[in-house]
Amino acid sequence: MCGIVGIVANSPVNQLLYDALQLLQHRGQDAAGITTAQGNTFHMHKGLGLVRDVFRTRDMRSLLGNMGIAHCRYPTAGSAVSSAEAQPFYVNSPFGIVLGHNGNLTNTAVLRAELFEEDRRHVNTSSDSEVLLNVLAHELDEVAQGHRLSTPEIFSAVTRVYQRCRGAYAVVALIAGHGLLAFRDPFGIRPLVIGSHETSQGMEYMVASESVALDALGFTLMRDVEPGEALFVDQNGRLHTLLCAPQAHKVPCIFEFVYLARPDSVMDGISVYETRLRMGELLGQRIRQLAPNLVVDVVIPIPDTSRPSALQLATTLGVPYREGFIKNRYIGRTFIMPGQAERKRSVRQKLNAIAQEFRGKSVLLVDDSIVRGTTSREIVQMARDCGAKQVIFASAAPPVRFPNVYGIDMPTRRELLATGRDDEAIAREIGADRVFYQDLGDLVLAMDGASHGIREFDTSCFNGWYVTGDVDEAYLQVLENRREDEKEDQTQQLDLDFNLRTTAAA
Repeated sequence: MCGIVGIVANSPVNQLLYDALQLLQHRGQDAAGITTAQGNTFHMHKGLGLVRDVFRTRDMRSLLGNMGIAHCRYPTAGSAVSSAEAQPFYVNSPFGIVLGHNGNLTNTAVLRAELFEEDRRHVNTSSDSEVLLNVLAHELDEVAQGHRLSTPEIFSAVTRVYQRCRGAYAVVALIAGHGLLAFRDPFGIRPLVIGSHETSQGMEYMVASESVALDALGFTLMRDVEPGEALFVDQNGRLHTLLCAPQAHKVPCIFEFVYLARPDSVMDGISVYETRLRMGELLGQRIRQLAPNLVVDVVIPIPDTSRPSALQLATTLGVPYREGFIKNRYIGRTFIMPGQAERKRSVRQKLNAIAQEFRGKSVLLVDDSIVRGTTSREIVQMARDCGAKQVIFASAAPPVRFPNVYGIDMPTRRELLATGRDDEAIAREIGADRVFYQDLGDLVLAMDGASHGIREFDTSCFNGWYVTGDVDEAYLQVLENRREDEKEDQTQQLDLDFNLRTTAAA
């Protein structure tokens, strides 16, 4: 889950790229980067943190050129604390390429070995995005016939990337002296849209993870980049497109609509906001069916993503909708939280309850999903502390029982609250009187994908079915073992940092 954007314009793009990243900030808060192209020269600035913290006026002034790409990072592979893994990534051969990637490759280990042993390329970080960049660079080198690349050669290289790379990837890249390249994996798991803007000097183009970035910057949404499709905008501003993976078919990630995307975005022709309204309506119908005698005084959303679902659920049940939690939008990340007490405190710093909305009432709390359950447990306790006589918890998504390997940083199966538990056990774990989950069939129905030619969605985190066909029990076990090792290393590092700071303060 990262945000990517690429723009080819008739004037400097640095401010446009910055503004687009601000609009996509919800997709990644750990790092941000912008690269612009001025002729054959790249100008790059990137770093750890929010977009507003990474870029200063002096940084923006150095980003020259009418073409560029940008990225905000949410780490799913590699290190979350290494500035070396902020994107875009750069290689100097052939021609010079920079790349930004949203998603996650599932055959990274195989590709990394091939790059070193066969392609004679060195990958310097643990990021799968750098692996993808080097695969693209190698294939461009293989198809290049001379000192310049033709558009058919670029598309041929992308076809070869599709043949090698498995998993989820929406990509923007700049090829020095040539133009802007964008492509989407053969299943279209991660989103990518293209828009245009006509000026007196000619047409301008923009590709981005979500349509909201286009809308706010004056670009008109043309369409989604299709699965297996590559787009190339040359230095003269001409747009070229080609379907480079003929066997592609669209299986977008359903969790984008549940949680990741902004409600004002449209992806794969589907309105995120309308989808969340339908999720609330269907969940309300399910609650009425499962518990026809349930008495609820008020429906309260857990901000912000669940608001549309909670509003429609309340309407369906005929129950008042109220805002019971206020979110602190200005609190930063709590970097050192060595104990459970500190983690609990961080939840209460981010959310504060309005006591009168809970006191003496039977409340139905609505969230977009339940993953670990840690936050849900703390929120239920906050409601009880405010005097709620009954706390019922509803999830607009089905139980999350499997990791998402396509670009969402979900815990291992052992850490997922729903693993090995039924609804009653889950309710006990989070301290609720009762828990209701969305039915998976209803969730797919809420997408209304059939009206947009979508036959199926990636629902792997709910049912364990992975569309790329290369994820099995052995793969998940390796992934989970690696995650446990990384978590132990990170905990040791946090404890070391905490002890050092404590010692220094003393």
